[in-house]
Amino acid sequence: MAHIIVLGNEKGGSGKSTTAMHVCTALMRSGEAVGVIDLDLRQQSLMAYVRNRRATVEREGLDLPLPHAYALRLSDRDSLRDAQAEEEEAFADALRTLDASCSFVVIDCPGAHTRYAQMAHSAADTLITPMNDSLVDLDLLARLDPATGKVAGPSIYSEMVWSARQLRASAGLPPLDWTVLRNRVGTTDMHNKRRVGDALTELSRRIGFRIVPGFTERVVFRELFLQGLTLLDLGDAGGGRLTISNIAARQELRELIRALNLPGVKLAF
Repeated sequence: MAHIIVLGNEKGGSGKSTTAMHVCTALMRSGEAVGVIDLDLRQQSLMAYVRNRRATVEREGLDLPLPHAYALRLSDRDSLRDAQAEEEEAFADALRTLDASCSFVVIDCPGAHTRYAQMAHSAADTLITPMNDSLVDLDLLARLDPATGKVAGPSIYSEMVWSARQLRASAGLPPLDWTVLRNRVGTTDMHNKRRVGDALTELSRRIGFRIVPGFTERVVFRELFLQGLTLLDLGDAGGGRLTISNIAARQELRELIRALNLPGVKLAF
């Protein structure tokens, strides 16, 4: 069975698609066959990333690993029940198809609650929740008391993850490994970083997730999208010598993949 990695939260702009593509490329460069599904059917950032990558390979004649991509669509059935049934079958068919040829399937969810996103969370073996390194984004994980900053209760998203865990348990599946990734960590404002870090540590114990290393804010992540490239492709794509910032970013990616503890993966980049 393919190991399913889901990038999910219910907030846009947290770097889900960029993280998904870098995880996907890291796995492919480590010798794994990877499938991708983009559930943000409106924006389709991950699918656009894959299309840009394929176009760059064909245009430049590059030998870069490509993922197996499976496209889904929203049901147009009038009945809500019929629409949900059709989407459930489509999602199951996507997993069956990719499972036949892939050891990992990476699924990018939209920044909103949808039926597809709900199904993906229930199917996930590993859930990665990227969040911007700010107190504002902590609201994604829990309701905070504005007077004390203490946790007042789980967020709607955390409750959805809890439900997904219960569904997996009832189906006899292994426990979901939920990881939270601090994205776009700034190099300054140490006071804010400490407050976010302290709050996440408390939340991880109460809600049940692991904190894994994320990415520092770097322009290179945004620059590579139009070519469909990642940090791991710069050497093969003729990008010249890597800068110190590029080398540091690659190390951040190595640390992330190690922290995910994915089964059978031996880093080869």
